[in-house]
Amino acid sequence: MIVKTLKGVMYIILSFTLLFAGFLAYVTFTDYKPSEVIPLNIKKNKEQVLKKGIPFSITTFNIGYAGLDKNQDFFMDGGTMSRSSSKKQTSTNIKAITSFIKNEESDINLIQEIDSNSSRSYHINEVNYLTKKLPNYSNTFAVNYKVPWVPVPILHPMGSANSGLLTLSKFKIINSHRYKLAGQESWPRQQFELDRAFIESRISVENGKDLILIHLHLSAYDKGGKVRKQQLKYLSTYLDKEIKKGNYFILGGDWNHEIPTTDPTIFETTEKWPDWLQIFPSTFKPEGFQWVTDKTIPTSRSNDFPFKKGRNFQAIIDGFLVSPNISVKNVKGHDLGFENSDHNPVTAELVLK
Repeated sequence: MIVKTLKGVMYIILSFTLLFAGFLAYVTFTDYKPSEVIPLNIKKNKEQVLKKGIPFSITTFNIGYAGLDKNQDFFMDGGTMSRSSSKKQTSTNIKAITSFIKNEESDINLIQEIDSNSSRSYHINEVNYLTKKLPNYSNTFAVNYKVPWVPVPILHPMGSANSGLLTLSKFKIINSHRYKLAGQESWPRQQFELDRAFIESRISVENGKDLILIHLHLSAYDKGGKVRKQQLKYLSTYLDKEIKKGNYFILGGDWNHEIPTTDPTIFETTEKWPDWLQIFPSTFKPEGFQWVTDKTIPTSRSNDFPFKKGRNFQAIIDGFLVSPNISVKNVKGHDLGFENSDHNPVTAELVLK
């Protein structure tokens, strides 16, 4: 009887082992492996040409897949949740986010963590919803998270993930490309991680030059910022080549670093500095470029528990880096209280010299 029981247990263990091995083989062979540079489709491209000397506005907003509202936590941050609390709440969040973007009326919008078909957002196509509600913009989407199934947390797994970056513009875009950023986690963790990238959009300027718009979202949970250092090195190499051409540059999005000139200690909290928040390497910023963000409004909050002002750690990790041939007229962080996302948006008003 004991021998039969032991054999039964061994068969169960062997079955689970083979099942897990098969699953790892499946996600390894189906892993999303895009080329370094991929041309992107620009939908509803506009004819308006950007002019020097005329102010224009740009907003960056990490919408947290319309699932990380103020009542949510996140397992990678020490919480327990991996999905939005409900389909209804996801719909509420994406509607509120879209309403903000529509009312702000920025000329350019950079949207991170927007899902097209993910379990965590109940398979709501947030890209389609937002772009249909904002017909005055062209839209360019680049995938940076494509995994058939994320099996953690074990009791409530994240599930399938299809997500990316969305660039919205009222100006004519000449072309747009997805650039694969350097740096990856080790196997098998990378098979369940984001494939970090940036969208390069070239926008026509009346003086014959281009505005090179870089829309990015750097890594977040790489230990010690190891992968992020590789990503910034890749970005630096890219910029070194492009800067020589004399164009205008705006780099914007979620940097997942404390943006230089900002100080998270001015925001009240009961938490210590989190491991995921990295300091920018002093060697990164190209000569003459300037950081553009509102130093008084936090753009991100810790997700180890739901948001409560004065408790969660807050920092400024979203904003812009612009070339010296661009003047900054104004910059404003929007304190939305993390109502519908774990980030607050930032809007800058810029002028091409």
